[in-house]
Amino acid sequence: MGTDKRPISVLVSSTFAFTICFAIWMMFAVLGIPIKSQLGLNETQFGLLIATPVLTGALTRVPLGIWTDRFGGRIVFFSLMLACVLPIWLISYATAYWHFLVLGLFVGLAGGSFSVGTPYVARWFAKERRGFAMGVFGAGNSGSALTKFLAPAIIAAWGWQALPQVYAALMLGTALLFWFLSYSNPAHVSGDAITFRQQLSVLKDPRVWRYCQYYSVVFGGYVALALWMTKYYVGEYGFDLKTAALLAACFSLPGGVLRALGGWISDKYGAYKVTWWVMWVCWVCFFILSYPQTTMSVKTVGGSTELAFGLGPVLFTVLLFVVGVAMAIGKASVFKFIGDDFTDNIGAVSGVVGLAGGLGGFILPIMFGAIVDLTGIRSSSFMLLYGTVCVSLVWMHFSFKPQRRDAPATQPTPLKRAA
Repeated sequence: MGTDKRPISVLVSSTFAFTICFAIWMMFAVLGIPIKSQLGLNETQFGLLIATPVLTGALTRVPLGIWTDRFGGRIVFFSLMLACVLPIWLISYATAYWHFLVLGLFVGLAGGSFSVGTPYVARWFAKERRGFAMGVFGAGNSGSALTKFLAPAIIAAWGWQALPQVYAALMLGTALLFWFLSYSNPAHVSGDAITFRQQLSVLKDPRVWRYCQYYSVVFGGYVALALWMTKYYVGEYGFDLKTAALLAACFSLPGGVLRALGGWISDKYGAYKVTWWVMWVCWVCFFILSYPQTTMSVKTVGGSTELAFGLGPVLFTVLLFVVGVAMAIGKASVFKFIGDDFTDNIGAVSGVVGLAGGLGGFILPIMFGAIVDLTGIRSSSFMLLYGTVCVSLVWMHFSFKPQRRDAPATQPTPLKRAA
């Protein structure tokens, strides 16, 4: 790379832009709460509201990745951010539920920026530095925490209608800043980019389905919880919006910024071992988080004794923080699997796996709301996540059982690679 400073400039500008895009993608995690109150939405309707932007962000990941290969990351990233400015601004004028849903679909385009920035940044770095560069860029997931710091303060000061206007201005400024600090390289553009059908053809490989399921837990679950937790703190513990968002950031922040650390750990110990332990940590935490607030009356020799079980906000936040750290590491370890097993087809596979993760982030909040409406138990959202982790653990156990059985006792390292 020599003295060429363009790669660093591209990395910094792209990471900042992705952080802002992710913050806007998660905007309804906070904005949805006053809207829910104003429109009188039930939990299922609230789940659909906050998840709608995630749907577009997921579905556009594959075509945006193809366009990046064909036209270059700089112009696609810049155009994508500009396309989001007007829909974000118009949210401040929305009055009906369907207004928010339609505009949310357009705002969700910001979530597709991951599929643009990842190949754009990667091509500026040599292979030995590419993993670190992609990890730094992926830390832009911390934009979810940025929204939880900024949005409540803006809403408290000027009302919820001010938040979309501030975010629209922020997106426009970020797009211009990105354009002037980033660069184009004609050598990075391929006129023969693969088609959508060709990209989906990788689903013929059963390993891809496995990685889709893993990523739907560690990324889809992360997105779903990042959207849901502010509302959870308000409803479960009675915190105001600002405090609830701050506590929810204890999950969102490590879940974003530690992704680069997850890449380093995966390189050192292997994708299988890291993903396996990530799933076990999530399994234990979700089991504890699933337990609802419970009061039990026990008959004793001296009469009845009331026993109360349940998580207080401190222990709940600590467990949520642990889950955030585990998911950050897991997001990187899944992509380590892809890098190891599909070296010559990493773009196609990562696009499909990213699509699956985004769809998980769309479906889970809606299911959270529906289950709460059906059962009245807020912690039922963690019961659902507990079930998805169980699926991952069982699938991993049986998928890698032949490798564990056939591996020589003196050479356990093949477990680092998927088969």
